[in-house]
Amino acid sequence: MTMDRVTGIFVEGMGASSATSGILTQLQGRIFGLLYLKDQPLSLDDITDELQQSKSNVSVQIRGLLEWHLVRQVRIVGSRRDHYVAATDFWRVMQEIVERRFRWNLRQVLASTDETERALTSRPGAGRDAFVRERLAALRAYFIAVDTMLEALSHGEATTSDPMRETAAPRHRGARRAR
Repeated sequence: MTMDRVTGIFVEGMGASSATSGILTQLQGRIFGLLYLKDQPLSLDDITDELQQSKSNVSVQIRGLLEWHLVRQVRIVGSRRDHYVAATDFWRVMQEIVERRFRWNLRQVLASTDETERALTSRPGAGRDAFVRERLAALRAYFIAVDTMLEALSHGEATTSDPMRETAAPRHRGARRAR
């Protein structure tokens, strides 16, 4: 198989955007792009030939795409090979990305603020504790607002960014808000 020009443009574009996504590798983006524009499932060998990559490398990258639900494995009657198709339910894909990538990171930040607050209560002296507690509370409020918005979005509920905006840059007494 030889990739046509139109498919090649899309495949390379998906690879470039994936390389900077922080979620997928360039090859994963290329594999997804190739599968997305194909009207038939492709085998590992087909993908390897089209993208001029080693079978082992494509196999590893396919596993990552399967984990992100961007690709699914399908059986073809009469074939012993695994075949793959691209996901087309982008709502489900985005739910998975938001949950696994962004909300997990949010929870890490919240856990870090909790741990820091526990450390504050166990140390002697309170020199900068009020300042640190205020900063931790602001960070927690913001990340809880973001988490709440992402939760609503993942369930298809209407939401606004107002709670995030309100907690992101609280007005301090006597200080003007920078815009």
